[in-house]
Formats: sequence, C-alpha cells, structure tokens
Amino acid sequence: MSAAPTTLASVADPATYRPAPGSIPEDPGVYRFRDAGGRVVYVGKAKSLRSRLNSYFADFAGLHPRTQTMLQTAARVDWTVVGTEVEALQLEYSWIKEFDPRFNVRYRDDKSYPYLAVTLNEEFPRVMVMRGAKRRGVRYFGPYSHAWAIRETVDQLLRVFPVRTCSAGVFKRQHQLDRPCLLGYIDKCSAPCVGRVSPDEHRLLAEEFSDFMAGNTTRFIRRLERDMREAAASQEYERAARLRDDVRALERALEKQTVVFGDSTDCDMVAFAQDELEAAVQVFYVRGGRIRGRRGWVVDKVEDVTTGDLVEQFLMQIYAEAEDGQGIPREVLVPELPPDHAAMAELLGEQRGGPVGLRVPRRGDKKTLLETVERNALEALKQHKTRRASDLTTRSRALQEIQDALELDDAPLRIECYDVSNLQGTNVVASMVVFEDGLARKSEYRRFTIKAVEGQDDVRSIHEVITRRFRRYLAEREKTGELDVLGDPDETEVGAHGPVDPETGRPRKFAYPPNLVLVDGGPPQVAAAQRALDELGVEDVAVAGIAKRLEELWLPGDDDPVILPRNSEGMYLVQRVRDEAHRFAITFHRQRRSKAMTASELDGVPGLGPARRTALLKHFGSVKRLRAATPEQIAEVPGIGARSAETIAAALHGGTVPAAGGRPGSGGDARGSDG
Repeated sequence: MSAAPTTLASVADPATYRPAPGSIPEDPGVYRFRDAGGRVVYVGKAKSLRSRLNSYFADFAGLHPRTQTMLQTAARVDWTVVGTEVEALQLEYSWIKEFDPRFNVRYRDDKSYPYLAVTLNEEFPRVMVMRGAKRRGVRYFGPYSHAWAIRETVDQLLRVFPVRTCSAGVFKRQHQLDRPCLLGYIDKCSAPCVGRVSPDEHRLLAEEFSDFMAGNTTRFIRRLERDMREAAASQEYERAARLRDDVRALERALEKQTVVFGDSTDCDMVAFAQDELEAAVQVFYVRGGRIRGRRGWVVDKVEDVTTGDLVEQFLMQIYAEAEDGQGIPREVLVPELPPDHAAMAELLGEQRGGPVGLRVPRRGDKKTLLETVERNALEALKQHKTRRASDLTTRSRALQEIQDALELDDAPLRIECYDVSNLQGTNVVASMVVFEDGLARKSEYRRFTIKAVEGQDDVRSIHEVITRRFRRYLAEREKTGELDVLGDPDETEVGAHGPVDPETGRPRKFAYPPNLVLVDGGPPQVAAAQRALDELGVEDVAVAGIAKRLEELWLPGDDDPVILPRNSEGMYLVQRVRDEAHRFAITFHRQRRSKAMTASELDGVPGLGPARRTALLKHFGSVKRLRAATPEQIAEVPGIGARSAETIAAALHGGTVPAAGGRPGSGGDARGSDG
C-alpha cells in the first residue's frame, strides 16, 4: 500500500497534504481521503490513480462545491494499488461498507418494503413476511408494496404448497399439544409439528414453493392439470375437483403479478430521477416475464456524480450483498451504463455464478417499461420533496436558515424568484414565481415578455423585468396615497398583506412587496436587479442571486458567495423556488415559440379567419400540401368558395390578391401580406 505524506492539516487547505509529484502510481487502485482525526470521508477508485488524484489538486476552483468541501474536510489521502478493475470495484465496495464515508452516495436499506421470505435455514422452513436486513440462508421474494399483497399471494399458494407459516412459539406449543392448528385442519399447512410429514417432505414443499415464486410456474400447473385428468379418467372425481381448484388458485396468484413480457424474461429494471442534491431510484423486479415486485430509494448526492456513476454505485451496494447470488438476475436494464460496465458485469457474474448482462434498452417493450420505471422514480422524488415542503416546522426552519445566511432583518415570508428564458436570443420571456411561508402561491405568478432587449442578454432582461414589476408595485401604492410611506401603509386602505382593490376586495396584481427577491444568476444579474430597485427608490427589499450550482447565493457588492449547507432546509427551499421559476419560464417560452412556429402564411390572407385556416390545414395536412393544390382543389374544402380559393392560391404563390370583385392577376390588387 502506497500512501501520501500523513501530515495532518490543521487548516482546511488541500495544498498541505497534496502528494509529492511522481509519488502516485499510474496503476489502477482505490484511494481514501481521511480527515484530521483519521476518519475516512471519501472512497473512490480509478483506472489511473495518478491521473485521478491529480485532478483533485490541479484546479481547486474549478471543482464542484461539494468536492471542494470534501477536500477541505480531508487532511490526507492514501491509496491501494490493485491488479484489475474488478478488484478495484470489490475493494471500493469493501471500504465503503467498512468506513461508511460521509461523502459517498449511500443506498440505505429501506425498512418500509416487506419481502416474502422462506426460511430454508430452519429444519422446518417457514413462509413469512420479513423486513429489514436480509439473513443468511433465507430466500427472499419481492419486495412488495404492502404486506397484505404478500398475504393474499401466500393464501392462494398454501392450497398447493402447504408450508408452515407459524412462529417458533406456536410450532412448539402445537407440538407439545400433539394437535395441529387451524391451518392444519383446513389443509393449508402440512402440520409438520405433529409429524404428518417428515422434515424432508416438508423441505421439498418449501423448495417447490420457492421455485414457483422464482418464476418456474409452468411445470407446476402442467403437473396439476395432468394429475387432474388422470384422476378424472380413473373416476376419482373429488380428487380431480380438488386439483382443479389448486390449478385455479395458482392462476389467481399469477394474475396478481402484471405480465410485461411474453417470454420468460428475468431482469431488474433500474431508473433514476435526480436533481443537484438528491436522486430517487426505482427498481422493477421482472421474473418469468412478470413484475414480481418493486422497490425505491431516495439518496443524498454528496458529490457531483453522473447517472452512470449512480448506476455503478447502486449495483455495487445493492447486489454485492446478495447471499450466494440470490436476487441477482441474468440481466439488468439501466438508463446509462456505468463507467466500467465490463468490470461490473464480471463482478456481478462472479457473485451470481453465471453471466449477468448490463444493457440500456433502445427500443421495444423493455425500453417502454424502463420509461415507466423512470416515471415512478420521478414521482417518488416529487413526493419526497412535497413531504418536506408540507411540514410547517420544516418550512419555518428553512426560512430562518435563509434569514440567518443572508443576514436579513426578518424571515423572508414572501420570496419572489425571477428567471429569463430564450432560444438564441428570440422570444425572450421572464417568469416571476412567489413563495409565501415556504409554499408556492401560484395565483401570484406573473409572466413577462421582454421587448426592450434583443439577443441573449440576461442582465438587461433582469433589469427590465425587475423595473417593470416594482414600477407596478409603486403605481399600486400611489393609488392609495402610500408612495411616501412604503414601510407604513394605511391600515384602512391596505389588507393583511398589501393594498386591496376597493371594487373587488381582492389584492391588486403587484400590490404585495416581497421580503426577498431571488434572480437566477450570479453577480451580474444580482447587480442589475439591485440597480433597478435603486433607480426606483425601493430600499426595503433584499436581493440575492442563485448560481447555477445552487449552493451559492450572491449578494449585491459581495466578492464571495454565501454557501448554504447542502443538507439544510434552507437549501431545499431555495432549490424549489429556483426550479419552479425555471419551469414557469420554460413553459411560457415554449408556448410563445409554438405560437410563432404555427403562425403560417395563411395569416396574411384577407378574410381568412381562424376557423377557415384550421379547416384548410386539417384538410391538406400542411401548408406545403396546400401550396401545391389548385384553386379547384382548395374550393373542395367546406366553407371555402371559388373566389376565396383563388385568393388563397395567389397568396401562397406570391401572386396578386384580387380586390373585391376582381380576379387574380387582373391588376386591381393588393399584395398578400406576409405571404
């Protein structure tokens, strides 16, 4: 094991523990960053240790803020050289499991998902619902969304596979009483407690139960159908009827599991939904072409990672713990291959005892199902954020953290966020979203069309939209005679949060002033917003900018940004506000762009209204086909007369448009506008 100098840094300066030039080998390996107390804070692997570690120290300012934080937390780095990429994966996983580094993405076991378990490690195996950490010698199926779904499935299968389901205490008591429990009397348990079956016979039942749950369903149904026919042929009608009911029970158990593929596909489908701070993961377990279960996690992205990195870490942490390869399918479908996908496939293959394929589906049913898994992941991430946002205590803490970080006099009970959207300088628009008490106030959202700015000039756009918004605010105040007392409105004229319209009793559009204005951008955009407020004489509104990396909040005139703790509730609130402003701006921009793109050459034809334009486009399918049509063909469209058809044809071909009573090309003409 080679290591960098072990001098502990008393200050958070990566230069104090940077390895000496040439001391880092170029071989593949695994490295550890440790803090001043020796605790491992990050574990990583690399094909070339020298190249990877030098990237941390070469350009500190260009690193992601979370990586900078990790380097400033660490005090030294050491490494271990390995022979292959597979060995690097194995060692990286071992160290992550051993040291639990705070800056690695960690997939915590979600205790809320129940599994159907068969305790093959016991003399008389038991079928039961299990949660939490997996045990050695127990075979697991699922996970299921709810425990009752497991019990319904088990209730159907116990007719055919009467395996013990009782606890150890019940089993011991019935053995002492020499009397089976109720399930033994109704033939849903083979009653091994009283010796109705031998341990070997009961174990065979448990193994057949496990095989059926693993997807080997056809042979059991065919065997029962064969026995049923034989019983009927030998006139054992009661036994035949019982076997018929067993077949139906197995079919009902299968009906509860959605069929997604026609073949006997065994695969896990993994999808992610993520933002800069968190990632939601969803897995669908497909066995025998059926969805047997699903599971989800929401993980903290403590460092800057790609989707491929998340896939690698997920596979390594979830599947590497599989006991004897249990739970590892023949194929894993992912949205993006991990960086070392060949090594990862080899590692999983060794764990499973057979080949494991890693693949990104490009077409067909598997691609469609993976898109469904991704939608589930996105919904899980939304629900996770909604749960955080809906809690009053959490929102109060978020506002307090923002107040403290920005050194505001009061908590920002009303936050307005502005974002500019354009496409190569065209259709420039801006959005204003409002959060009050940490919740979105959609009725207060506003949209702006930027007219005075051409090209991609976000700074001038921000200046314009802030000016327009607060000019309206001042105009509303002036109507109530409050322009000279902005901080002390007249209670007889102003509602609880601002001026109200005396005619409608509702707040005027721009009547409420925010405590905090957020703009999407860095120092230039912040300076533009502050300049707009200064020009209007508005002094009681704080301004801050949200840099693209989200952790940075820029204040007017400050050389350094304010960094909110990435796990803080204030950070999550800032992120939600920024994302909502961005979404609202993009939506408005797309609407305007779509409207501009659909405005056709028909708009300039005199006397042609929206209904007739729609009828023409519906009939011909496109303006191109309409342009190729003759006036006689155009006149076949309902509502289009011969003269209108000639006018349309002339406009589309750049010819003259006849005046009323005239004919195309007769000279009494006006040119088709925009034609």
